[in-house]
Amino acid sequence: MFLRMTIASNIKTSLPVAEKAKAYLAAIEEWFKTADKSLAGKLIADITTMKHDGTRSMHEHCIEMTNLAAKLKGLRMSVDDSFLVQFILNSLPPQYGPFQINYNAIVEKWTSIELANKLVQEESRLGREGIKVAHYVQGAGPKAGKRHQPSHKRAPPRMNDSNQVNEKKARKDDRCNFCKKCGHFQKYCPKRKEWFEKKGIPYNPDHKSK
Repeated sequence: MFLRMTIASNIKTSLPVAEKAKAYLAAIEEWFKTADKSLAGKLIADITTMKHDGTRSMHEHCIEMTNLAAKLKGLRMSVDDSFLVQFILNSLPPQYGPFQINYNAIVEKWTSIELANKLVQEESRLGREGIKVAHYVQGAGPKAGKRHQPSHKRAPPRMNDSNQVNEKKARKDDRCNFCKKCGHFQKYCPKRKEWFEKKGIPYNPDHKSK
């Protein structure tokens, strides 16, 4: 059929074969209805979930969202301008939070064109503030931007085996032969002195038992 020969190959393969031109045109119309539904679903998803990620200017971002609304209008799914304004506001990053609060506080309603112009001005203002912050961080010295690192105290050095043996020996030599406690010698033992006093023997620290 001559009519089938005039259709692009990528569309032709998805259309059913029909002997009559009327039936073939009806199949083409049905195919485009299905394609329009799929395209409309994608456009709606794009315009409602799009976010400004900073890779493009705010002017380009607003134009792209306006183009999505125009494509939906071509599919007989008109997007009201007030809805487009809200979609654009919802797509803004967190640093535009004060701008959104200011818009919600005023009584006046902006068109999508007015909103785009004001967003370009806000983008320029934020850019100037961002440059000041960058210079401040850069001039703050090498410690700027570094997180505080917790200090790690060094553990006391471990004693080697010879030191441990010497320490044990010193503690043993420091033990009292009278009360068997460490920390003093026998001649300075308070219990030994008390024992002498109870026996009525004059206390002599250097006294040696026979």
